Parts: sequence; C-alpha cells; structure tokens
Amino acid sequence: VFAQTDPTRAASGGAATLRAAGVDVEAGLLADEARVLNEHWTFAVERGRPFVTWKYAATLDGRSAAADGGSQWITGPEARHDVHARRAEADAIVVGTGTVIGDDPRLTLRDDDGVPLPYDRQPLRVVVGERPIPADARVLDDAAPTLQVSERDPDAVLATLAAREVSHVWLEGGPVVAGAFLRARLVDEVVGYVAPTLLGAGAPALHEPTVTTLAQAYQLDLLDLSRLGADIRLVARPRQGAR
Repeated sequence: VFAQTDPTRAASGGAATLRAAGVDVEAGLLADEARVLNEHWTFAVERGRPFVTWKYAATLDGRSAAADGGSQWITGPEARHDVHARRAEADAIVVGTGTVIGDDPRLTLRDDDGVPLPYDRQPLRVVVGERPIPADARVLDDAAPTLQVSERDPDAVLATLAAREVSHVWLEGGPVVAGAFLRARLVDEVVGYVAPTLLGAGAPALHEPTVTTLAQAYQLDLLDLSRLGADIRLVARPRQGAR
C-alpha cells in the first residue's frame, strides 16, 4: 500500500514490478495528503527546479525599509517567529548582495532564545550577485553553510541550486532580486508580513519596473490571511493563466 507514485526515474515502476510478481498492490491511500506533504520535493522533481517562496515584510504602504535604510524591525516578534518556522521548511535561503551589504542578516534558524540551531539543521544561505561579500558579513560565519552565486539570471541561480538537490527556496530579496524572480515567472508562492505602520518613504518591498499599468499587474490567489500579534500574514500563489 502506498500513497504517491515516486516520480523519479530510479524509483518509478516499483508497483508494476510487484504486481507482475503476483503481489497485491494498492495505490493512492491518502494521496492528497501525501501530495501536500511532499509538495516541494515533487515539484522539484517534476519541474527540474526548486519551488520558490518569496517572503517579504512591509508596512501598510508597502515599504520594506525607512528612508534612512533602517528595516529592523518592521514586524513584531510573533511574525519573526513565524518566519523562522517557515524558513525551517526550506533547503535554501536566497538574498541579493544588496541585502547582505545593507542589512548584514544572519539568515539562520534560531531558537526562542535567539541561539542558532545546529549546523546540520540550517538551510543553505545563498547570496546572489557579483559584488563581493564583506569579509565580516554575518552570512560568512560558521553557523550555517553559505554559497555565493555570481549570476543575475534567476533561471541560472535555480539551476545551480537544483544541481545541489535543493527542492525549496525561501527567497528573502531584496526588492530587485524579488522583482527579477517574479518577472521570470519563477515565484511559486508569496508569504507577506504586513505591519500596521506607515512610513511614507523608503525602499519598496518589490521593484519590478516592467509593470507600468494595472493590466500588467501580477495576479495572485489569496490562500490564507492570519493575524500574528499586531501584524498580518498573507499567503498567495500566482493565479493560473494570469500574468
């Protein structure tokens, strides 16, 4: 009895082999549940690239940083805790060199006391871009593995990660990198954290200069809307057949 057919070449065909040998085989038990459980891995095998979740945090007016560059913290502790929980589901966390230079993030999984989890439980930290990473950047510490991909083409970035058997990418931006992935139709899910704050100026959560009219807007289906402390979390996916 099995739930889901294995889509890999190495393992496919096992049920037929067993049936040919006279073994009773029942397929599809809890198939829908299995598909949800294995969604990212199945997607990566079938599509040949990782599933990409773009995460952003912003104010009500769509700002991801203040005019002076400050962005810590836009959202509250409940939202940040949720980010860490969702990061744990990913194989890699992707940011651009601008985020590393501007924010100096750790990009690690940490416990409730802020202590990094063991190295073997950390996702791969991936920095996209040609600019050198500062030698004292926190992404270069020994808390988690780090890879710099000197590519600007999102397809090439995902091909590099697919070769490392990465199934799920957690894309944290910044706005230019997020815009490049969105423009390439390589964002499969959006998780947004929105704080009840107004800045009026500062960096936007997304930079996508090819969208100049409402007709060109990217259309999403909202799957979930939850309150986390004072903040709101939205989960959405690209609408089938839409831009």
